[in-house]
Amino acid sequence: MTVHDHSHTPDIQTLNKAFILGIVLNSLFVIVEAASGFYLNSMALLSDAGHNLGDVASLLLAMLAYRLAKMKPTSTFTYGYRKSTILVSLINAVVLFIAVGGIMWESMQRIQNPEIINGKYMVWVASAGIVINTMTALLFFKGKDGDLNIKGAYLHMAADALVSLGVVIAGVVIIFTGWYWLDGVSGMLIAVVILWGTIGLLKDSLNLSMDAVPKGITLAEIDKQLKGVAGVTGIHHVHVWAISTTYNALTAHVVVPDETTMDELVTIKQEIRHRLSHMNIAHSTLEFERGGEVCGDDV
Repeated sequence: MTVHDHSHTPDIQTLNKAFILGIVLNSLFVIVEAASGFYLNSMALLSDAGHNLGDVASLLLAMLAYRLAKMKPTSTFTYGYRKSTILVSLINAVVLFIAVGGIMWESMQRIQNPEIINGKYMVWVASAGIVINTMTALLFFKGKDGDLNIKGAYLHMAADALVSLGVVIAGVVIIFTGWYWLDGVSGMLIAVVILWGTIGLLKDSLNLSMDAVPKGITLAEIDKQLKGVAGVTGIHHVHVWAISTTYNALTAHVVVPDETTMDELVTIKQEIRHRLSHMNIAHSTLEFERGGEVCGDDV
């Protein structure tokens, strides 16, 4: 059974500070790296700067979604704005796919028509990127297991650190060999790294947008756990979906014996909700049916 540990999710003040610090650090580095890329005419640096700019936008969107998710429900949005976290992760994935296309196109041009660049300066700038991206990734390390957007931010920053390491290696090789076409190859490899991480993010975001069963939850396990509750003889019409990237909901019809009393129903309901909470399902709506009832619900 999957147990959800809420201790992995930092409080909102801590996350806000992490988001703001990450945005400031990466924004400053994007400016430096982009300026260096244009000055050196380096596709690797420009690609990495474009990737980091996308990450800044992702951090801004993730911070906005996280704050919206904490807002109270209204008469129009009865679940509040929790769904915005899923929308943001989907937008993030789409934007990254567009960025990958642009980077790949330009990198191909650089491979076919290499241009002379300063390998030493390229190494220094990329080394700074390793430090900044690693620091930013560590800001989100604690919360990465509790929220899809925070996990996305962590993975982006960790991948950026590795990408910057690749640029450093390419710069060192260029210094000693003069193989300037490696600049374009580095840009292409950066695009592949982004693409690899984005595919998973897009898949998860689309699944949650379509109200698929969230990761880590299976209908088979729900059926097993609920039928294991004393007094439950059957369960059907089970629906599980994500209200946000961290908040899951369930509706189900629970069959109990005809002689079940109201006090026993209360006990059964409490036990079911307790078990669901350990499966990362925080909100549940249960409809109880006596064994002799005929359920006419087709959904």
